Amino acid sequence: MAERPRFIDDIAGVAGGAISALAGLREETEAAIRARVDETIRRLELVRREELDAVAELAARARAGQEAAEARMAELERRLARLEGVAGQSGPAGTGSAAPHT
Repeated sequence: MAERPRFIDDIAGVAGGAISALAGLREETEAAIRARVDETIRRLELVRREELDAVAELAARARAGQEAAEARMAELERRLARLEGVAGQSGPAGTGSAAPHT
C-alpha cells in the first residue's frame, strides 16, 4: 500500500482553511446585513411585530376598561335619575310633602 503524497495533504489543509475562512466570512456578512436592516428599520420608523402586538394588547385592555367605565357611569346615571325622580315626587327639598307656610 502506497503512502499518500504530501501534496494531497497540503491541498486538504488549504481546502480546510478555505472552508473555515468562508464560514467566518459568511457570519460577518450576515452580521453586517442584519445591522444594515436594523438601521433601515430605525430610519424608516418601522416597528417590530412584537412591539405592534404589545401595543395592540395594551389598546384592547384600554378599550375594555373604557367600556367597563362607560357601563358603570350609565348605571350611576340611572340610579341618579331614579333618586331625582323620587325626590321630585316628594316636593322641594327640605319641605317634605307638607304645603308651604303663608
